[in-house]
Amino acid sequence: QVHLVESGGGLVQAGGSLRLSCAASGSIFNINGMGWYRQAPGKQRELVAGITTGGSTNYADSVKGRFTISRDNANNTVYLQMNSLKVEDTGVYYCYASLRLSTYWGQGTQVTVSS
Repeated sequence: QVHLVESGGGLVQAGGSLRLSCAASGSIFNINGMGWYRQAPGKQRELVAGITTGGSTNYADSVKGRFTISRDNANNTVYLQMNSLKVEDTGVYYCYASLRLSTYWGQGTQVTVSS
């Protein structure tokens, strides 16, 4: 099992920045990749960014050039640096950890971008 604890959400004005953190514990050696999804009100959950154990990253087109995902393997933590935030970035951001046969989720952290 993997336990994920997120932090760093909040309220920010458009154009501002936030950094999300996700700390993993438990069976961390079985993790293949980690990243972030988000869910806006009335919309489906969507992938924001992911990073593999090897450091390969992928991003949603809507956040490319604005968001950066990184990983601190020593502290089993993944970060999402979000710059130039837009109102449409508002939502609950969920950290995930993917293993070979299962995926674990964090509890979610609210990000609200005001105009």
